Amino acid sequence: MKEIGLEAIKAEFEKRFNSQPLLIKGCGRINIIGEHTDYNDGYVMPASIDKGIYFAISENGTTESHFYAANLGESYSFFIDDIKPCDLQWANYLMGIMDQLQKQNILLEGIDLVFGGDLPVGSGMSSSAALECGFALGLCSLFNLDMSRQELAQLAQKSSHEFLGIPCGIMDQFASLLGLKGQVIKLDCRSLNYEYIPIDLKDYDLLLVNSNISHDHVNGAYRDRVEECRKGVTILQQYNKDILSLRDVKMAMLDEHQAELGALIYKRCAYVVKETQRLKEAGNCLVGGQLERLGELLFETHDGLSKEYEVSCPELDFLVDFARNYEGVLGARLMGGGFGGCTINLIHQNIKKEFSKAITKAYYKERGIDTSIYEVEIADGTRVI
Repeated sequence: MKEIGLEAIKAEFEKRFNSQPLLIKGCGRINIIGEHTDYNDGYVMPASIDKGIYFAISENGTTESHFYAANLGESYSFFIDDIKPCDLQWANYLMGIMDQLQKQNILLEGIDLVFGGDLPVGSGMSSSAALECGFALGLCSLFNLDMSRQELAQLAQKSSHEFLGIPCGIMDQFASLLGLKGQVIKLDCRSLNYEYIPIDLKDYDLLLVNSNISHDHVNGAYRDRVEECRKGVTILQQYNKDILSLRDVKMAMLDEHQAELGALIYKRCAYVVKETQRLKEAGNCLVGGQLERLGELLFETHDGLSKEYEVSCPELDFLVDFARNYEGVLGARLMGGGFGGCTINLIHQNIKKEFSKAITKAYYKERGIDTSIYEVEIADGTRVI
């Protein structure tokens, strides 16, 4: 995917629609630790990043909307009183936001929109949330809607659930809208209480290595994991009615009822329970500057995602194992839903260049695929430019 900057997006909008747009940046996110815990009412530790999607947007005074995805060279038009899903998934993410606003009896006009950026699709940096959240903030600004960023995050999550049929947690939307430069967010996905934790990695940086693959079964497997976790909760609730989600479960309880859970459900639940504990420890590591232990936790998370939750794949396992055996890398794991996308690596600044060359060469030799390497900075979240 070619990268497109803000000025190019603005120029394309002016050429197509002959008017001056409002400019928005919808930010991608990384997640330090806490994967697949959000839809289990657990904790997550994301941060917004400097890569994102630029939006040039304006109302057009009609009932028809016109969207143009500059990175893809694709267009879609529709009437706002006839919003329904189409074959273009990116258009569905946008229409879902308008659909949610109209369900709240908010009167909208037709929208002209051009968008594009430098956030790769399918990388695990949540281009979908950046698309939803940037557009939601743009509509909020255009129509002077009195909605908080937290409310917009919840609206975007509800749009994914209802318009796209994706049973996602709220982490991605929350991180995109509420991220702050130099901070990670420790978010309680049940209460939506959150705190910012300063991130000081000293002589280390976060480096993303994109496997450049995306297996087709990712969406189906995601739904399966959601349902498997629900089954585990239903079984455990027979013994403790205070359990509302896996966030309320301890390993001792899982072990006690392992036979009733069965091998598969036990593995899924065990990963989530252990990941909750890892996240709490990781927060302490960041506060106390214990980077080596933080790196160990990242490797432990990947092993759990690969062996217990089974959302990894040979390509991601290879990239993490290569990093595991490379001096100067403290930790690595797959990031995002799994079955493709990026690994996140905690790596010494002095070896980033040589590591990037080495892992790219080794990955191509092993899998016949080129990697893409991304250096990311933790930045302020989605905003009006």
